[in-house]
Amino acid sequence: MEEYILIFRHEDGQKIASPEQMQIWMKQTMDWIGGIAAQNKFNGGNGLPFDDSRVVKPNGVVINGPFGDIKETIGGYIIVKADSIDEAVKFAHGCPVLQGEGNSVEVRKIAKGDGVH
Repeated sequence: MEEYILIFRHEDGQKIASPEQMQIWMKQTMDWIGGIAAQNKFNGGNGLPFDDSRVVKPNGVVINGPFGDIKETIGGYIIVKADSIDEAVKFAHGCPVLQGEGNSVEVRKIAKGDGVH
């Protein structure tokens, strides 16, 4: 079994939704994660707050905010255990982040740190 990271790319929800809508999205996300955990395939994760973040570029350039020049940013991630990339993608299909237009979930295999992959 391999580990995959599911990276959530979306706008800052606090800028586009009410606190009530944010609570609904958070509950949907916790329910979705709970479904993965119930299969014993959830291995961790975190939200990545948009506030007080920086982007560091070459030549000492530091930009406030995680965005740089793009609208789409990383808002969080989870790590799942899966038998294949297809299974990890199946988990990603259920992610509530995908309700937002232009949002996406990037699925990447995590290297084992064994010097090979």
